[in-house]
This record gives sequence, C-alpha cells and structure tokens, in this order.
Amino acid sequence: MTRSRNRKLHKNQRNTIKRGARSGSVARLSVPVASALLACMQATYAADAGNAVGALQEIVVTAQKRTENMQNVPISLQAIDTRQLERLHVSNFDDYVKYLPSVSFQSAGPSFEHTYMRGVASGGDGNHSGSLPSVGMYLDEQPVTTIDGNLNVHIYDIARVESLSGPQGTLYGASSEAGTIRIITNKPDAKKFAAGYDLDVNSVSHGGVGYTGEGYVNLPLAANAAVRLVGWDEKDAGYIDNVHSVIQFPGPNGTTIPFDNAAQVRNHYNDVETRGGRAALRVELNDTWTVTPTVMGQTQTTNGNFAYNPQLGDLQIAHFLPDTVHDSWVQSALTVEGRLNDFDITYAGAYLTRNTHELSDYTDYTLAYDVYYGFNGYGTYFRDNAGNPINPAQQIIGRDHYTKTSNELRISTPKENRARLTAGLFMERQVHNILQDYLVNNGDPLASTGSYDISVPGWPGSIWLTDQQRVDRDQAAFAEFSYDITPKLTGTLGARYYTYDNTLQGFYGFSANYSSHEGVATCFNPNVPWNDAPCEDLNGRSTGSGMTPKVNLTYKIAPEKMVYATFSKGFRPGGVNRNGGGSLPPYKPDYLTNYEVGWKTQWDDNRLRWNGAIFWDKWKDFQFSYLGPNALTIIANAGQAQIKGIETDAEFRATEQLTLSGGFSYLDAKLTQEYCSKAKPTTLCDVSNEQYAPSGEQLPVTPKFKGNLTARYTFPIGSLDAHLQGSAVYVGPRWADLRLLARNLLGQEPSYTLADFAFGVAKDSWHAELYVNNAFDKRAVLDRYSECDVATCGSVAIYNVPNQPRTVGVKFGQSF
Repeated sequence: MTRSRNRKLHKNQRNTIKRGARSGSVARLSVPVASALLACMQATYAADAGNAVGALQEIVVTAQKRTENMQNVPISLQAIDTRQLERLHVSNFDDYVKYLPSVSFQSAGPSFEHTYMRGVASGGDGNHSGSLPSVGMYLDEQPVTTIDGNLNVHIYDIARVESLSGPQGTLYGASSEAGTIRIITNKPDAKKFAAGYDLDVNSVSHGGVGYTGEGYVNLPLAANAAVRLVGWDEKDAGYIDNVHSVIQFPGPNGTTIPFDNAAQVRNHYNDVETRGGRAALRVELNDTWTVTPTVMGQTQTTNGNFAYNPQLGDLQIAHFLPDTVHDSWVQSALTVEGRLNDFDITYAGAYLTRNTHELSDYTDYTLAYDVYYGFNGYGTYFRDNAGNPINPAQQIIGRDHYTKTSNELRISTPKENRARLTAGLFMERQVHNILQDYLVNNGDPLASTGSYDISVPGWPGSIWLTDQQRVDRDQAAFAEFSYDITPKLTGTLGARYYTYDNTLQGFYGFSANYSSHEGVATCFNPNVPWNDAPCEDLNGRSTGSGMTPKVNLTYKIAPEKMVYATFSKGFRPGGVNRNGGGSLPPYKPDYLTNYEVGWKTQWDDNRLRWNGAIFWDKWKDFQFSYLGPNALTIIANAGQAQIKGIETDAEFRATEQLTLSGGFSYLDAKLTQEYCSKAKPTTLCDVSNEQYAPSGEQLPVTPKFKGNLTARYTFPIGSLDAHLQGSAVYVGPRWADLRLLARNLLGQEPSYTLADFAFGVAKDSWHAELYVNNAFDKRAVLDRYSECDVATCGSVAIYNVPNQPRTVGVKFGQSF
C-alpha cells in the first residue's frame, strides 16, 4: 500500500500545521491611481510654490556591508526606517512585507513564512526535506534563514528593514538567489540615556481583543560602553471559528464510524501570544575597535488554524483534533569591528537555536487518502487488538529542533578611496532534527483483522513516522572591487566562490506490515535502530561548488542623480530526494541570471526621491516540489523560466505638512519550457499528467502587479502636534500552484484591495493614536490550498487564507 505522507501546505508539501497569514492594510493602486497621485503632486507643488519646504530625511543603509547613503548604493534597494516603521504600525513580517512591492510570500502562520522576490517562485518550497529558500533573511550581520520558514522577528526598536531585490550572490550567498531582507536593530549608545514604552489595545471584527506592550532602555555604563534592553508581550486576537461538524468514516460491512468535533468547537480560536526580548552590549575598546555581543529570543504560542472553508461560511472551519504550535528561538551573536592600517575589519558570528512543537489535525488526509485506498481498508486494517474497528482520524505530533552556526570575516578599504575593496570568508552550518509522528485515534494500537500489528515498531498507534536529521553546510570566499574610472563613472566587479555539502538521513515511512514501498520494508538493516526510529532507510548526500559573478557600471548624472547597469547571478544549492527505494537522484542547484538597469534620483532640493529598476531574469533548472508517483515529495529541476519586470518607489514632501510615498512592481514571470508533458514521460513525471505545466504559464504565488501608497498630513491642534494618515496596498490576482491540473481545481486567487487609516496627537514626550486597519473589512484571499495534494484532498475541502478582518485600536507611548 502506497500513500502520501506529505500534506500539501501552501503547495509546499510541508508536514506541519497549516497556518494563515495575518494581514494589515491594503488598497488598490493602478495606472489611474498613479495618474491621480502625479496630479496631486503637481497641484500640491504649485500651491506650495515659493514656500520653503524641508528636504526628505537621508536614509543610511549597510546593504553593501559598509555604511552609505541609500541613494549612493547602485542596487535595487528599499529601506523602511524607524520613523516609517512606527508610522505604518509595523510589528511583524506580514506588516512590513506589504510595503515591499517586489516581495510576496506564502504563510504557514506566524514564524512559518516562505518569502519570494521578483516572482522567483515555483510554489513548491517549504517542505522540511526539500529546497532551501531563495530569499535570504538577516538579523543585523547574521543570517537567520531557516529551511522550514523565516523567524517572525517582532519589529520594535528596529533601525530599519532593508529589502535588496535581485541576486545578491556576491556578498550574501546561497539563500539570496532572488534577494535579501535585512532587519537592522538599534544599537547601544554610550552618549546618552534613553527609554520608552508603547501600549496598544485593539478589537478585531468577527473576533476578539488583542493587546501589545513594548519597551526599551538604553543605559550608558561608562564613557565607552552601553547596554540596550528591549522587551515585548503581544496577544493577537483570533477571528476564525471552529464550528461543529460530524463526519462518518466507512466501517466494515457497510457500517460507519462517527467522529464528532464538539470538544474542539470554539469561536475566535486562532489567537497568538508572543513574548520576547533583546539585550545588546556595546563596548568601544579604543578609538578603532568595538565589540557588540547580542542575545535575542522569542516564544510564540499559536492556537487554531488561520484558514477557513468557504463551504461552511465566512471565517469558519471544522477541525476535529487540536491545532497548536509552540515556537521558541534564541540567537546569540557577536560583532567585532575595527581598523588595521587602512582596512576596516569586521567579524560577525552567531548561533541560533530553535524548537517547535506542533499538533496538527490531519482528518482531511484520512478522509481523502485512506478512504480512497479502500473503504473496507478500515474494516481490514484499522482495528484495535480486540478486532474492533476504530476511528482512523490522524493527528500529527511534530517536534523540530534547529541549530544554525554562521561565521563571517571580511575586510574593506575606506569608501572614500578611488579604488575600493570588500572581501571575506564565510561559513555556515545548519542542522534540522525532524520528528513527526502520525498518530491514529490518539494512540490506540493498530492491527489488521486483529492478527498483526501495523504500527511503526516501537511507536504504538503511529501509522507513519519521520525521524530525520538534515544538515546543510556551505562555505564561501567573496570579493567585490569598485573603481572610480572618472569622477562620474564607477565600475564594480564581484565574485563569490562557494561549496556546499548537504545531507539527509534517518527514517521515514510505515511498518513493514503496512507498506513495502516506504519505511521498515526498505531499511538498510531492519534490526539496527536509528535514533528513536526502528531503523534507517535514508542516507543521502548532495555536494557541489561554483562561482557567482557580478558586474556593475554606475554613472552619476548629477550629485543627486545616478543610473546603473548590473549583470549578476545567484544560486540555490542542490539536495537529497527521499525516494522510497533509491530510484531518484539528488536534485541539482538552480540559478538566476539577472540583467538590470536602475536609477537613484532626488529632485527639487531633495523634496522628491524616486528610485527604480528594470530587469530581465532567467531562472535555470528551477527546483519544484510535488507529490510524485511514489507518493512522496519529489524535488525536480523543472526547467526554465524568465521574469521581466519593473520595480519603483518614491517619496515626496509636498509641503511641510503633507508627505506622499509609495511604490509598485510589475512582473511578467512565466515558464519558457513546458514541464512534465504526457507525451514525454520521465522518471520524475507521472504518466497521469498531474504534474504538467505548459510553456508560457504564469509562475505561481506572485501577482503581476503589486503597489502601495501612503499619505501623511501633520497639523497643530492647540498645543498638540496632530496627524492624519492613510495607507493602501493593491495585490493583483495570483495562482497558488504551478501545475495546470492543480490550478483548475484551486482556481485563481482574486486581486484584493484594503486600506488603513490613523489619527494621532503628540506632545513633548508622549504620543497617542487611533487607527483602523482594513477599514472596509474586505476579505482577501492570501492563499488557497488543500491539506494534501489537491487532486485527492481537494475532494474533501479547499481552504482560503484570509487577511485579518477590520481592526480598530488605540496606541499610547512615551519616550524619555
């Protein structure tokens, strides 16, 4: 008997709980809106002619691993600084990503987001045994990208969020094939004492009440040392109702086995509690050397499911077993900065440990696969030892432990030099210990007609067990050299030589009494245990090396206007296929080649900042995960794709009171080679044509158009400083899956339009604000999925992941 053990999670076949995304505000931005924005700018400028208006604030970034004005950095880069993060009420990943036009994501809920940039998405990433991410995530100098989803770092006391679009393979490496997102924290400052706190209480329509408490203190310890302490406690209200339902499983001789979810019924059951803190010490050893150790940690408990079943009603789902996730992580980091002669020296090292414990209802899978593989199978196989039929519903108990160690040492010459060099060495090792227990009927023993046991040996009641260790190792040497050919023209050459060594070993599968395809029946030695599993049936390795180049020419038209052209390349390492007997080879690396022209400009005495890029990317041999003919997740190199697009953002200080900002991206991302044609069957392509995707098809997950617009107006009310603000984001229609059959079953995810508004006042050290997110209570479809492969589980239920309903809140804070 062969069955899938890779539940379809956002098309990623990730064996864990399905959790949806929380979303703030979004409103339509299209060509008419852009025209209206331009007209508004022109009218406001005319009305303000002759009045002195201050310049926009300079944004300083470290995207090229040196401190620079963002306008002098010749890459497609968007930065949201402290001021904007506070104004836009950004507190987590979902909040800031909506203001980054080139970024899209699929969410398995808080702490399990999968991020994509520039349309480089196949819809098949995220499985614990599958491909590495294509977008790198950094916390300060250290990478925090994990195989199974990003860390959902709470955004408070953050200096800025930097989004670097396109391949960053020279300075950032393997998991920055399509781009990099960097979260930069505020550092301790020995010059002055500072402290503050912020409080928030909010009510969610169709849901409950949430709150947030945050605070920080910057404490000088001496003339050369300071410590900065930050803490937060957040409760996100639920808004999904788990409603009453009874299902009937087929039993022997035409009987049924009822399953009632009355014990799990609860309104607003997808609430989240998040607590965490950060402590950083900064010591200036002398005039040239500084040491900054940092420890940051967070715990998050997520209840329920963030999707709903439209067949049951708006924001309603019927799950039968508990759904919870407890996620905790701690990162310890050390940054040492100094100077030797004319070289700036930086060492950045970190150790990240993360633990997740999950309970997931797998009833849909039971209804779909187990019933599909033989109604009387429950009469034949699923009995207790007394021979009585039992409830076959399954629950996943998952325990995952991650560790990640990274070290980087680099040197840089002064940025004022005509010839500039940044070079370094990098190593990273990440380990993922995976334990997932698929338990039937809360641990009742299983037997076939009462005659022999079909539980995984040593795991009573477990129909399937995954007990694996995945280790991903990469090392690199990199260099980037820039030379001012003339005072206006600069050339840059960069290269990164890399090696990777990835292994996956352990046990996955059934008892030999239940299946001859996966598990004990295919173990190398069935009598030798592996870890907590009965034996080992998986031991694979994938290695490789190569180089990613970069060539850039930058021309300064004027001191505040720059254009550039870039050729760059990014890559993602290959890995090991779990293959139920060893017939499938490891999957190969995939590569993204980028051709890009861009501009960085400031106008009208720096009142208007307008940046952008036009690009053409070729994605070669891209990795795609799906449930294949052996009923396990297969990672295949699917073929070729290309992405043509434009991304741009602008900020305009129209008057001293009115500031406008926004951005958009337009992407034409499509296959340029058909995948898994029925006329050309291969080892990796099912002859049923389930995996087929035609040439010219739009790549999944990413919309063709995404845009945002924010307007902020400040004015006095007596002795108070007041403001009004409106923010909007539009996201176009998307597909959830690459494959044609799955698309037809799931349907296209429609475009959505949402909006936020805020009114606030401030005086001296305090500030207060009333805000409304998703003001018109629109119901967006952020994603659509079934619990396992849609061709099978789609017959049970297809779920929509909504944005958060209208949220009304009040904030109050003080700084000292």
